[in-house]
Amino acid sequence: MQLKCSGFDPLVPLARRDFLARLGTGLGGIALASLLGRERLLVGDTPSDSLDIPLPHHVPKAKRVVQIFLQGGLSQVDSFDYKPELAKYHGKALPAEEKPDVFFGKVGLLHQSHWPFQPRGQSGLWISDLFPHLAECADELTLIRSMVSSTGNHTPGTFEAHSGFRMMGFPVMGAWLSYALGSETDNLPTFVVLADARGIPTGGANNWTSAFLPARHQGVLFRTQGPPVSDLQPAQPLKEETRLARYQFLAEMNRRHLAERDGSDPLAARIRSYELAAKMQVAVPNATNLDQESEATRALYGLNQPECADFARSCLLARRLLERGVRFVQLWSGAELGGPTWDSHGNVPGEHSREAKRIDRPVAGLLRDLRQRGMLDDTLVIFNTEFGRTPFAQSEAGTLGKGRDHNQTAFTVWLAGAGLKRGTAYGMTDEIGYKVVRNRASVHDFHATILHLMGIDHERLTYYHNGIRRRLTNVEGHVIHDVLA
Repeated sequence: MQLKCSGFDPLVPLARRDFLARLGTGLGGIALASLLGRERLLVGDTPSDSLDIPLPHHVPKAKRVVQIFLQGGLSQVDSFDYKPELAKYHGKALPAEEKPDVFFGKVGLLHQSHWPFQPRGQSGLWISDLFPHLAECADELTLIRSMVSSTGNHTPGTFEAHSGFRMMGFPVMGAWLSYALGSETDNLPTFVVLADARGIPTGGANNWTSAFLPARHQGVLFRTQGPPVSDLQPAQPLKEETRLARYQFLAEMNRRHLAERDGSDPLAARIRSYELAAKMQVAVPNATNLDQESEATRALYGLNQPECADFARSCLLARRLLERGVRFVQLWSGAELGGPTWDSHGNVPGEHSREAKRIDRPVAGLLRDLRQRGMLDDTLVIFNTEFGRTPFAQSEAGTLGKGRDHNQTAFTVWLAGAGLKRGTAYGMTDEIGYKVVRNRASVHDFHATILHLMGIDHERLTYYHNGIRRRLTNVEGHVIHDVLA
């Protein structure tokens, strides 16, 4: 075969790797099948990638999801779980019969909330002054105050919050939804991840992995500073005939390479990603151009506020991606553990204040913007964290420090949007906010409820892997019907 692409000598043999390197014109230079008439035979679906049962299983309430994840552990007693008795017991020791098993082993005196609580909106939900802007959206929120985790360790807790399992190697919720429901757009990823501008979370891409699901359901990381995707455009402009000649030649090489490897899923997924990259060359610049938004919208999200501009960009970008057909957008609040996160062992007032100022106005702006655009009726907003924090100080016995340790026995999350009872709270903790005493909700229950809102029976969404029918909720989970409208 002779090369007819300009710039190559057909008499000089090239290894495939060398050819790709010399072809290097950005991802667009190897965005193959879509620019060649969407030749699906190149990366056709394999039998293992077909669902055994049709979806949706029932009429869905939500079409799309945006998840806001607070890395490090939000303190429920300082935010959404009002405990007036905790103020009464401030500075006192836990009852002698309580033997807390906490991460750092330091059980100080009980500490009241670091922020005052007030009833908010017509619903009267009690929310603290830690989130003044979100508090104004109380009537949109559905609080779950009785969440529990199976671990008080950050990394396995974060894996569990996303995949239902404490160890690596299991698909996250965004990947399951991509697998189950597919995409509403041809030119953007189904599952997009917007990391904290300050860094990638602990565990990196394991937090948005497709694991044993087909590789194309992996979350696609967009940067929130600078170009969202690296190498999306060619380094130098090309003539159209040269571009097409290169596509055609490389398409043939990839067909052969794939056939020799029995349709390898990682290779097929990589080729699919190059297809998508070609479409993204047009779609991404448009979707990520926040200058197209009005000044009123930019102010609503807080783009003009230095303390929250980073997260405001992520929230506004999330809305733009959702309205362009992206199924699942995941936003991270908190970078790598040890860096700036919600993990407030020594100074809850300082560290939680810093993190809350970054996200409070943008998240409230996102809720208001979705509502005024009519999108909140079929969009599900998730606001969660891996576990909560203790109502007692993390300090030596008999002392009163400003930090709080990890608490897996009780924490609060909230949902908003499609199919939910708005302005309500589900579940209850004890009088100091330490343990769940009513309507215990596991991570699997939480995931089952989210899938239900998306029209999916969590027990029927499975994938056969290593002899087991795996699912997001493992062998557990019940839909929390009391939070549904």
